[in-house]
Amino acid sequence: MSVFLERLRMQGFGAFSDKRVGPFKPGMNVVYGKNEAGKTTTAKFIEGVLFGWEADRGARNTYRPAGAERTGSMVFVDEKTGVEREVSRARNADGLQGSPDARALFDDIDKETFSTMFSLTSDELRSLRNTPDVTARLLTAGSGTAASPAHALADVNARLAALTSRAAGAEDSIVNLRARREELRAQVAQAAEASERAKAQDKELRELEPQRADLQERLRALNAEIERLTAAQATLARLDESIADADERIAQLNAQEQDARRDESRFRAGMDASLAALDDAADARVRETLDNLAEERARREHAVEIARENNRTSTASYRAFMESEGLQEGAAPHAGQRSAQLVISTLLPIVLLGAGIPTFIVGRMDRSLSISMIGVGLVVCGVLMAIAAMVLLFRPPHREEQRGDRQQSLRWVMLQDEKKLEACEADVAEHGQAIAAYLESVGLAGAHGSLRHARTLLDNAKEARAQLRLFAQRRQAIASQRTSVESRLDEVYAQRDALENELAAAHASVGLAPGVPVSAATLSQALAAKVHQRDGLQEALDRANHRAGELKSILAAARAEHRFEALKFEAERVQTRLNESCDAYARLLLARSMLSSAISVWESRSQPEVYAQASRLMARMTGGAWTEVRMNERGRLSVVDAFKAERDPLHLSLGTCQQLYLSLRIALLTAADNVGRAVPILADDILVNFDDERRRGAAEALAELARTRQVIMFTCHKDMAKLMQKVDPGLNLVKL
Repeated sequence: MSVFLERLRMQGFGAFSDKRVGPFKPGMNVVYGKNEAGKTTTAKFIEGVLFGWEADRGARNTYRPAGAERTGSMVFVDEKTGVEREVSRARNADGLQGSPDARALFDDIDKETFSTMFSLTSDELRSLRNTPDVTARLLTAGSGTAASPAHALADVNARLAALTSRAAGAEDSIVNLRARREELRAQVAQAAEASERAKAQDKELRELEPQRADLQERLRALNAEIERLTAAQATLARLDESIADADERIAQLNAQEQDARRDESRFRAGMDASLAALDDAADARVRETLDNLAEERARREHAVEIARENNRTSTASYRAFMESEGLQEGAAPHAGQRSAQLVISTLLPIVLLGAGIPTFIVGRMDRSLSISMIGVGLVVCGVLMAIAAMVLLFRPPHREEQRGDRQQSLRWVMLQDEKKLEACEADVAEHGQAIAAYLESVGLAGAHGSLRHARTLLDNAKEARAQLRLFAQRRQAIASQRTSVESRLDEVYAQRDALENELAAAHASVGLAPGVPVSAATLSQALAAKVHQRDGLQEALDRANHRAGELKSILAAARAEHRFEALKFEAERVQTRLNESCDAYARLLLARSMLSSAISVWESRSQPEVYAQASRLMARMTGGAWTEVRMNERGRLSVVDAFKAERDPLHLSLGTCQQLYLSLRIALLTAADNVGRAVPILADDILVNFDDERRRGAAEALAELARTRQVIMFTCHKDMAKLMQKVDPGLNLVKL
């Protein structure tokens, strides 16, 4: 062996992160570790790096780390030169990464061959799937040619299948190319017909243009007439409406004028004619006189009030004096009052002097200024009151004389006030008569001498005159409005006459019968006829436009795509490809015949050696119990025991069946020693179902295989590792 696996690094795979396994050596390598140490994970990692990670489908363990991607690398070493070649894989879409020389080491082996022949497990040893196909591929791959004849035959068969496939993706299939040629021929015929139709459609479009232009011109003229009739109809309706509104307005104004005259007549009947005759100047003079009279009356009434108040005051004073100053009732009380005054005036000074002198003496003795001052104050008050009592005692009595004078004076004042009151009242009565005479002279007799009532009558007369002026203004406004409405009515009649004359002059163009009076009904009939005519023209024009649009779109599409020429070119190109595919099909048929013959000859030479090697290894493993492995006449694998009895693998025990397929695999790998030279043989606890004797024979067979290929055996049994060391003392032991 020239190139072998030296070490590997699991950067992220299963439960491992940056896990390094190795170093490995050429020949036999035993990887020993307990359960869950990572033996199966290591084997799956090698397969995943070389041929891609397992897809995440179902409930299988695909060794994807939590929250990360599977990634890792393997290092291979050239045994002769020591040159290292590293390959790695991250995503399956990126493929196997490494130098071209490193990737070229695995070009002669695929994933199926690796899983069947290079990755051995206890379950895998129960059968050998596609035995003839695997045998042919291994034997022809080791034929020494540049490419495996079996691979070449498979490629030829795949290409032949592609040339005869009906799948849509097989673009060079003869079947698909013939169908495409027929389809294109039909499309070319359809395109030719479409070209002829396009010519006819182009001619139709050219003939349609003058018709469209004539229809558009007629429609334009008809729209102008319809617009003219519509405007005339609207104008006539507006004028008729204005005439009706004016007539109605004139009738309303006449009724309003009659109502105003009736209201004025009723108002004049209910008012005083003399007051109504007053003008504003006379009203002002009367009001001024009334103000003067009111002021004069107020002065005189005020004088009466003053005299009356004085009379009441003097009378009350006289009566009060007479009630309070009687001769028999007043003498005794006054004498008693004078005696009491004398007693009090005598005793009080004595008390004050008797209290003040001792207090002053005590203050002097105690040297207290405040007490001394109190004593002085009491003494002073007593002296002053004694003086007042002396004056009162010696004053002579003049009361009777004073009472008589006072009575006479009060009586005289009372009599004067009574006379003055009578004079003022007579003056007020005389002034009232003068006011009544003046009011009667100016037509205000209804006031009955009351100045306030007279002013009310003047106010009413002023309001009446204002109301009469309002009546006059109302009549004038109504007359003015009626004049304006009548003037507008004359203008409307003039406009209507002008419109009728204009329509009568153009009766032929607008569709009116000559001599028929113009009215809303005749205009509506003419307009309806024109609209109906326009609808017919518009429908014809729409059909012509729609047809022209269709023709233009069809012709534009025909000019844009050049479909006829493209289809003819495509038909010729498909015919050329069909001819090339037919030629290739013929060459491939010849190549398949030659390769099949060569493979048959090679197998006839190589297979006897393979079965001879397998028979030798089977006899070695089983201690001579089974002596021959061969292909029976039915083309099925069988095994012969020491008694020449032939058995089918289905009738063998589990251990014997596994020994059969292990011997056959070792024989094939030994015979095809040029296939997958850099790929190690992985054996994951494949001897667990063997007894001790047959296990040793199988171990010797594996050691024999390790002389030509790198073998990596995984086990969790110490006795298995020791057994391998006994049969191959130079093996490389790697502990996990």
